[in-house]
Amino acid sequence: MPVAIQSYLTPSAYLMLERQSTERAEFINGQIYAMAGASREHNQLVFNLTGLLHAQLRQKPCSAFVADMRVRTRPNEAYFYPDLTVACGELQFEDEKSDTLINPTLIIEVLSPSTEGYDRGAKFAHYRRLASLQEYILVAQDRLSIERYVKTEQNQWLLFEATEWNDVIPLAAIGCTLSVVEVYEKVFQAPT
Repeated sequence: MPVAIQSYLTPSAYLMLERQSTERAEFINGQIYAMAGASREHNQLVFNLTGLLHAQLRQKPCSAFVADMRVRTRPNEAYFYPDLTVACGELQFEDEKSDTLINPTLIIEVLSPSTEGYDRGAKFAHYRRLASLQEYILVAQDRLSIERYVKTEQNQWLLFEATEWNDVIPLAAIGCTLSVVEVYEKVFQAPT
């Protein structure tokens, strides 16, 4: 887990600071955590994912947001900046500023070596509290691995893994697919 950079703040104080800052920070139970910079691989993966989903979402009632769209889990609990967020249907925001989404359908995080455990554990625990969230995708940047967590009708989460070049991941909640070879283009060399 990242190290807190600020003593306890209220959510409204955090939002006021965040909306004035040029640097992004996440908020968890009154603590602010600075966001680290991203590697070349991380940026390439986010770019690839964005392009792949943009093409598939064009005629669908879903909107996708990259990196700078804040997501709130529960009131007064946590605010995060997922690498990619998709919301389907009517967008719901915390307030009139429309910069804090509260009803994501799908969240994608690209794993960094320093945050991988946190993204799998505590952060996912916060995301699971979102009633609207149907799928959570974790993309490794140091190996060929995409994990898809899908919420069942019983509010349980099932894991599906893709670790082969020819694997295709269905994103049922948004009616899209991700091809492993396309996600990892320019990150790793696919076998010929």
